Amino acid sequence: MTRCRPTLTLFPSACWRCRSCRGCTRGVVLVSVATLMHRLPPTQYVAGHTLQLRIDDRLRLEDLRAQLVRAGYHSVSQVMEPGEFAVRGGLIDLFPMGSEAPYRIDLFGDEIESLREFNPETQRSGRKLEAIQLLPAREFPTTPDAIQLFRRGFRARFEGDPQKVALYRDVSRGVIPAGAEYYLPLFFSDTATFFDYFPARGTCIIDANLAESARAFVLETEERYLERCHDRNRPILKPHELFLSEDELGDELQKHQQIHLLAFKADEERHLSAVTGQNEGLTAFDTLAPPDLRIDYRAEAPYKALIEYLRGYPGRILLVTETLGRRETQRGLLQDNGLVPQDVAHWEAFLASEVRLGLTVAELERGLLLADPAVAVITEPQLYGERAAQRRRRAGVITRDPESIIKNLAELRIGDPVVHEDHGVGRYLGLQILDVGDGPTEFLALEYAGGDKLYIPVVALHLITRYTGTDPEHAPLHRLGADAWEKAKRRARQKAHDVAAELLEIYAVRAAQKGHAFAARDEQYLGFSDLFPFEETPDQARAIDEVLADMETDKLMDRLVCGDVGFGKTEVAMRAAFLAIHGQKQVALLVPTTLLAQQHIQNFSDRFAELPVRIELLSRFRSKAHQTQILAALADGSVDIVVGTHRLLQSDVRFKRLGLIIIDEEHRFGVRQKERLKRLRHEVDVLTLTATPIPRTLNMALAGLRDISIIATAPEARLSIKTLVSERNLALIREACLREIRRGGQMYYLHNEVRTIERALRQLQELVPEAEVHMAHGQMPERELERIMLDFYHQRFNVLVCTTIIESGIDVPTANTIIIER
Repeated sequence: MTRCRPTLTLFPSACWRCRSCRGCTRGVVLVSVATLMHRLPPTQYVAGHTLQLRIDDRLRLEDLRAQLVRAGYHSVSQVMEPGEFAVRGGLIDLFPMGSEAPYRIDLFGDEIESLREFNPETQRSGRKLEAIQLLPAREFPTTPDAIQLFRRGFRARFEGDPQKVALYRDVSRGVIPAGAEYYLPLFFSDTATFFDYFPARGTCIIDANLAESARAFVLETEERYLERCHDRNRPILKPHELFLSEDELGDELQKHQQIHLLAFKADEERHLSAVTGQNEGLTAFDTLAPPDLRIDYRAEAPYKALIEYLRGYPGRILLVTETLGRRETQRGLLQDNGLVPQDVAHWEAFLASEVRLGLTVAELERGLLLADPAVAVITEPQLYGERAAQRRRRAGVITRDPESIIKNLAELRIGDPVVHEDHGVGRYLGLQILDVGDGPTEFLALEYAGGDKLYIPVVALHLITRYTGTDPEHAPLHRLGADAWEKAKRRARQKAHDVAAELLEIYAVRAAQKGHAFAARDEQYLGFSDLFPFEETPDQARAIDEVLADMETDKLMDRLVCGDVGFGKTEVAMRAAFLAIHGQKQVALLVPTTLLAQQHIQNFSDRFAELPVRIELLSRFRSKAHQTQILAALADGSVDIVVGTHRLLQSDVRFKRLGLIIIDEEHRFGVRQKERLKRLRHEVDVLTLTATPIPRTLNMALAGLRDISIIATAPEARLSIKTLVSERNLALIREACLREIRRGGQMYYLHNEVRTIERALRQLQELVPEAEVHMAHGQMPERELERIMLDFYHQRFNVLVCTTIIESGIDVPTANTIIIER
């Protein structure tokens, strides 16, 4: 830890921000019961594979390389992630586990000349360091002896042929898949506990509910074991091999000095006994238990108890919210009820002020009442209950103006294709100075087919636009003086006229009709929003506001929400769906593929689990009888949300009170389906979600014919995508595959030719025998294709050789690498 005496603070469960150790400050470490009861690697393993380096230390390169490999680090050509190292002459790049940034070691001979942090994105060196420490890359060794120990232990504990278990095969080949840490005892002859790493003279501060929570944790692990002990594909170790028992935990705690925090238990005078020291009696603090102000959204006036308490409390009140966004929501609620809170920076600022009702942002889960001074601290968990999932902080996220992504065009470079209004497509050759009789003048030089040149004065620059067609290198150049360009313009004008007439008809009908004005957002909506387990990004929050504002007017909505995969479009759709259901309307979610429909039905079911909402799936994979039942339920209005494929657009589908259609990736639907969608746009609100809008859709949005919301802010810790263009390089392909699967990820190998895809599959299996490789393409039987994709989604294999069928939109969070042939 540090030189000061360490203190172990034990909580009955992990804090809402994480499920493990929260970190330490000056010798204090906060640990959850779940972390404390895990069995850990022996101290000699960690100590034996921990390396400390300082400037001027002497270092033998081969010894260091061998030690890093033994500690589980992987040798790569360029360090990008924790657990990797690269040797490049006299430079050694290392990314230790637990470090926020990788380190660069500069050697002079065999002596360390400098130690620096560096940015893995730019490879630029950062601040200098005097010393660094490297922990093992894994919690268990991956040496041949350790793998052999794992194999013996696995065969001794589990029945059946171990070669049929993917985990056993992977570890036997030296590939450590995700989840291998749950088999940690198999890699060692003996394990350790957290207390083996904690000093004997340390002090344990223990929450009052620790014993109860430890008992609940043990029951949870036993139930999980009973549920999964018969799974032959992923056998599970017995709980006592992975975790401490209650008695073992108690025995370990008895070896240390303890301070117990008692729960709030009011005596007759309603004063609390808050802290007791072991063998030191009871210390009482003059405090009161926090009031029960939990908000019940099912009640007619859910905020009544809170408002009455705030008005009647004789002392001062501090309301604590978890985020800035929640603070503004809380402020609006109070102002709607005639209360005006004042912002305070922190607890000390509140005490130093005379603010009657304060509002601040802090990570505080429990409130309390102080007698002297008379202060009430009220936190969000008091009002809304414990959060089931963590809220992700957005500190440090760089936001971008979505419109700048579209409007900001890079300057022309020599060789770029451009379009002249009168002469068509040519190639830009740069600026030239010519004298045509009026003195030197600057011209744009353009080259056309056949080598013809055209010089355009800069005063006529408005006639030039950027070429936005196919690949710029293969842009079709026109010939000067020919009529091809005029014919192309005539065809474009005719198509534009046809599109304009069609759009005029559609939007004239929409403008003439009145839509349903949904009720404004209320307490029920706020309660649903609170169930969102993350903090909205600025773009996501703006998109939600724009969509709901459209729905709250009587104008038919036709809005496009555009954002990258994983940027939060589905949550926007869920908020809109809630508003529609709350307004007694039905919602239809239309998706292009059955796999994507299955994913959406799972996400919507989880999100609406606490609400009396019926959600159904309609696709061709459902039985005829089941489809008939769902159609009848849609017709009588008993189904609130239906998720479906093209089947939703057939003539036998009838809704009793359809109010909102959500379309995911509209460009994947065919011509007949789009005609049906056009008619639906005359009747109900339409919300379209897309990561890749087709040019016509995007053009309509930019022209103002369709409303558009862009989500451009990446989620927290989202890394930028790296694209590498290279000739076919088997060594590079192998390294990319191993890099991905060694970190427990998955990858796509795109080979877009069904005729030769089996040959590509065999080649990749021979190149990377450590990987489990399967293939998928559109000519496979539907049931087999669905099985392969679901197996990939559930991480039953590492690499998928596929065609562009993966464009269907299914979200596989662990697939982070794609290799594209040609």
